[in-house]
Amino acid sequence: MPRFSTDILIGGQWRPGTGEPLTTVDPATGRVLAELRAASVDEVDEAARAGARAAADPAWRDLLPHRRAQLLYRIADLVEEAADELAAVQTADTGKTLAETKALARSAAATFRYTAAALETAQEALTPSRGAYLTMSVHEPIGVVAAINPWNSPVASDAQKIAPALAAGNAVLVKPAAWTPLTSLLLGRLITRALGELGLPAALLSVLPGSGREVGAAVAAHPLVGRIGFTGGTGTGRAIAAVAAGKLIPASLELGGKSPTIVRADADLEQALAGVLFGIFSASGQSCIAGSRLFVARQIHREFVDELVARVRKLRVGPGADPDTQVGPLVHHRHRDAVAGYVDLARAEGGRVRCGGAAPEGDAYRDGAYYLPTVIDRLPNSARACQEEIFGPVLIALPYDDEDDLVRQANDTVYGLACGIWTRDHRAAWRLARRIDAGTVWINTYKQFSISTPFSGMKDSGLGTEKGRDAIRAYQRQKSLYWGTSDAPLPWAG
Repeated sequence: MPRFSTDILIGGQWRPGTGEPLTTVDPATGRVLAELRAASVDEVDEAARAGARAAADPAWRDLLPHRRAQLLYRIADLVEEAADELAAVQTADTGKTLAETKALARSAAATFRYTAAALETAQEALTPSRGAYLTMSVHEPIGVVAAINPWNSPVASDAQKIAPALAAGNAVLVKPAAWTPLTSLLLGRLITRALGELGLPAALLSVLPGSGREVGAAVAAHPLVGRIGFTGGTGTGRAIAAVAAGKLIPASLELGGKSPTIVRADADLEQALAGVLFGIFSASGQSCIAGSRLFVARQIHREFVDELVARVRKLRVGPGADPDTQVGPLVHHRHRDAVAGYVDLARAEGGRVRCGGAAPEGDAYRDGAYYLPTVIDRLPNSARACQEEIFGPVLIALPYDDEDDLVRQANDTVYGLACGIWTRDHRAAWRLARRIDAGTVWINTYKQFSISTPFSGMKDSGLGTEKGRDAIRAYQRQKSLYWGTSDAPLPWAG
């Protein structure tokens, strides 16, 4: 078991916080992992002010882009070297399987490395002039930015915000989730090590654990914070959007989802069965892009769902540290109870629980936050269990009659984050991909990601875009320069 830091990072200094007590618990066993103190509101202010000074320090402010890229490359190397430790900490903190957390650690390293390459090759360009002048559009740092992240994939979420924010020349205030601060704190140690090795200001990064209501609100509202990157629930996202609007600052919001997975009658059924299982039950369904609504063509619906249920019953539930585990515990007992409440609601709405629908029995599961992978049918798409994000290992299976019926049901939700389509018909896949309201569509695959491909949501699933080459520009201000080339005086000069 790895050792856990109980100090937090305040303006580049590692020390105990003075805010509310935080207890982090292993969701597989209920055992306490660490007890620490959150950041206080005063410490948020201290971190923001230190970050502003660091962002204005000539050692950072005047650093050429390829030199900032060196920092990101070094962070990538350190993350790769510490991948096993990062994975172990995240598994202990979140309950995820080691296979997934190792992949997330590698993904975080790749995010820093890709962002470094994008920074090295980014160009400022002359823009077409319309007179006796040269025009140029340049990009400059914002100063201090906030990265407010959820508990389900902390190392990946942190990397996707910290890497472009540093590449853009900013200082970053990271607010990890109160349930899972340990991974972010370990990543913070790697980044501060890289900053120290290159002689750069340590206060460019702060990691400030605490509740969203106190620490998160203080970070978002701080007058020195000039941009907010948030991943989490839609309700909190709306509140952050209101804060950003009041401050007239940009914000990116990666929010909830109720993503449809579509199986057409012509699909490769073996491929589709495996894809549906992975799309909803990997990460125990605790993923914003989980394929939580399954739409199957009516002519194959019964056969497909029967086979799916048989395979779900064989999934191995256990602690994330067990290499045989396929479905780990949920992140916290309170969250497990919320998921169970949605299944009870589905029953009350007339749904039939085909498998799961309860916590597993036995001594091995007694103290953990486990919930069996669950499949429910016989619900209308209008049911709350079909419309609201459950964020757990719960799949709702629904039939559809034709393409118009499918599109109507799939789009009948406030969300628009992701979609999966399983079909051999490339023309049908193209039509559906264009008609479904979703920021990301997978065809004959699911939950595959590339840091080079932009990620965004529609409707209540978010605002703005993460990843891709433009991620760095999102953390900068754009400025236009005009350079006169004529010797003639301007009008009214004499």
